[in-house]
Amino acid sequence: MIPGVPGDSQVYLNGEFLRLDEAKVSVLDRGFIFGDGIYEVVPVYNGNAFRMAEHLDRLDRSLAALRIASPLDRAGWIDLVAELIARGGMPTCLIYLQVTRGVYKRDHAFPPEPVAPTVFGMASAWSPPSAEQRARGISAIGIPDERWLHCEIKSVSLLGNVLARQQAVDAHVDEVVQFRDGYLTEGSSSNIWVVSQGKLLAPPKNNLILEGIRYGLLGELAAETGIPFEARRITREEVERADELLVTSATKEVLPILSLDGKPVGSGKPGPVYAQLRAGYDARIAAL
Repeated sequence: MIPGVPGDSQVYLNGEFLRLDEAKVSVLDRGFIFGDGIYEVVPVYNGNAFRMAEHLDRLDRSLAALRIASPLDRAGWIDLVAELIARGGMPTCLIYLQVTRGVYKRDHAFPPEPVAPTVFGMASAWSPPSAEQRARGISAIGIPDERWLHCEIKSVSLLGNVLARQQAVDAHVDEVVQFRDGYLTEGSSSNIWVVSQGKLLAPPKNNLILEGIRYGLLGELAAETGIPFEARRITREEVERADELLVTSATKEVLPILSLDGKPVGSGKPGPVYAQLRAGYDARIAAL
């Protein structure tokens, strides 16, 4: 049994639906040996996957970067997610999808002949941020970004993110804000946004950050509400002087960061740009 996870949960593994406690993967799977695989996390509201097309686009990009042929076509992924939602019996949940290169003898190089990728999927219970969480916001600390240089790939090789997240836990805060060579990158599992003089700022989409699905969404919402938006390199000093800081991810949606390194951000309360983007985000969910 896995602590906190019902063993009778229905999961998908290599073409079969079975109980979680019956799902087994070879110890020679390259995902286990090398972290050689990719994943996606899709939020579901009232039985509807949110931004499904964008999640599948990113899944395709990650697979292509690792030179793993997609084991399912677009319709197949959509059907799999729908079946996981139905079998999970949770109208609001998270769908986790993972693809690894598959099983082969331990060798750093790719297998010289084709092997079948390992495909795994499951539904997990999840509650979106409450009204109280939105009002309270989150706290964060700034840390150096010590991860590898292909953060644009949503890889299961997440040790750098794990170590960053543990720094937040050890400091009794909710998230970290990472900086590489003095410039903002992202959180341990989230994108970070800066609001300065009414303008929304984000780091550019490159190999130093994972382009979160909400990256595109907040850009759309900013355009709809008339908030100026710019993607560019952002210095640590700009982050520390920000009027507002925001965090986005599948599980956090969009939340204000109200404390950084023990100091209040802006007024120390959720700001007007956050309020506009939050309202737009909620409208998109309601429209599903």
